[in-house]
Amino acid sequence: MTSYQAVEGTWEKLSQVTVKGAEYDSRERQPHPKCLKGTRVDLLDYIYGFLEKKEKNRLIWLHGTAGVGKSAVAFTVAEKMRGLKMTEETKIEKRLGGTFFFSRKHTKRRTAGYFFATLAYQLASNFPSVRGDVNRAIIENPALLDPDKSLRDQMEALFLRPLRKLLLRLRECPPLVFVVDALDECTPESLESESLDEPTTESELADLISLLGEALCEPDLPIIHILLTSRPEEHIRKAMQTEEMRPLVCEIPVKTSGKGVAATISLDGADVDNDIYVFLQHSFRELGSRHPDFPQPSVDQLARLASRAGRRFIVASTMMKFIDDRNHDPRDRLELMLELTSEMLPGTEVYKLYDRILSTCADPTLAYLHLSVVAALTDPLPLSQISKLLGPGQGRDVETVLTQLRSIINVPTDISLPVNIYHSSVRDYVSHRSNCSLPQVRYITSPHSLLALSSFRLMMRDLPDRTSLLDALSELKKHSQATQPQDPKNLKDSLSSIVQPPEPLQVLIGLLWVRGDRGPELQFWLETLDGRAWLQTRGGKYWMLTDGGRHWLLTQGGKDWLQTPGGLDWLQTPAMKVWVQTQDPVRA
Repeated sequence: MTSYQAVEGTWEKLSQVTVKGAEYDSRERQPHPKCLKGTRVDLLDYIYGFLEKKEKNRLIWLHGTAGVGKSAVAFTVAEKMRGLKMTEETKIEKRLGGTFFFSRKHTKRRTAGYFFATLAYQLASNFPSVRGDVNRAIIENPALLDPDKSLRDQMEALFLRPLRKLLLRLRECPPLVFVVDALDECTPESLESESLDEPTTESELADLISLLGEALCEPDLPIIHILLTSRPEEHIRKAMQTEEMRPLVCEIPVKTSGKGVAATISLDGADVDNDIYVFLQHSFRELGSRHPDFPQPSVDQLARLASRAGRRFIVASTMMKFIDDRNHDPRDRLELMLELTSEMLPGTEVYKLYDRILSTCADPTLAYLHLSVVAALTDPLPLSQISKLLGPGQGRDVETVLTQLRSIINVPTDISLPVNIYHSSVRDYVSHRSNCSLPQVRYITSPHSLLALSSFRLMMRDLPDRTSLLDALSELKKHSQATQPQDPKNLKDSLSSIVQPPEPLQVLIGLLWVRGDRGPELQFWLETLDGRAWLQTRGGKYWMLTDGGRHWLLTQGGKDWLQTPGGLDWLQTPAMKVWVQTQDPVRA
């Protein structure tokens, strides 16, 4: 292999590792959120003014709650910088050095492991003169492309080294700009907060912020600015306010002074009310251009909708998607939206709007279930695959149901393309059933349990021969007798209650149960021999003292078990004698 082939092969490897979907204008992020002309004027002017400063490197931290338009601002700034040349003479080199838009719904966009490789690829594409330096770094240490490699090593070799090469060339040029969006979505774990390894996640974010601070302090770099957006989470704020970071960070919201300028520059200041009004007005005019018979809403109706949005662009955007639904008459949908929002107080959480949209579905319970499944998927799936995964029961009418939710999820007309939620607030909404006020979803199956069971079902159906799995589980059962109690996998405890020949699906459900997933949808397992055996263990006896266990004892399955020898023995324990005296139906 020639040296040229080696270099080209290295560049190809980097191209394969870089996360194309994290670029601000990637197809994966469509439709791209963008600030409408005439909106966010003070905020954007403030950011653009800061990006022109050449005194020192800075990090602009733009933070706000969900739905206030952080990603739209990040996209608009990135697009602006992409349109500006570093010098008048250049045709390629632009002021946008690179972007990384984090997202929890995409595997490679919710980790920092691909962050510097992705920025390096964009930087070298924008400045071909440093492409050789990036290639040489990878040839010298191929492990730099491993997402588990040290972030510091990746930053030094893939980010700082090429930037140092640009110092002399960019000395007289305006600052180079990098845009990082939704840093709070850099979370490699499951979406449910109870399963998050919060210390690990927070440590990774703090490390990344600290490394960016170190990069900005490098003396041999051209002037660079980083626009970073996130929710105002406490661990991110702490990382931004360390002694080392404080001099580098320009925080927005920020108080300002000056004639004709808002007293506070922020994402949800008083000027946003007018911006949302302008957005709604523009959106209805676009709707009218496609539906000439659609009567434009009155000034009062526009003002009511803008007020109900509570300075959250995601609410206004969701309203418009609900009204502009190709499967319904927009006149009827406008009237329905005005009715749905009539009881919403200005500034009410977006969850209230999601409640009302669900209530318009033919089957709100099934709509919530399918919505929670779409949000829970590690990577988005097409409609056809979601239906196949859930099976003929829970997966019935997936396309029909999700089509009713077009205002909050993107359902492509091409069923081979993946279904996506429009905004991370949808994932937050379904992550805990308490966020939804509809009473019929209170006892709905957890989407993670449903996906696990559906996956097991598919796995068993597709196995041509169960013998090998049966043998493996039997072997596991045999070895469990010799497993040490301190085994980190704790297989001995997990398998100790298996008393019948292991049927794979039952064993897997049992493992789910003993690991803590004990929702009503899995309680049928307690009626199996393995389940009955588990009830005799210390863990089983303790569980029956919990609210979940006591509720199960009042079901027919629990009452039947209480009539068995094991149940009768258990009723003789002191704690249970007290409980029995308060349970006339059971005692009878």
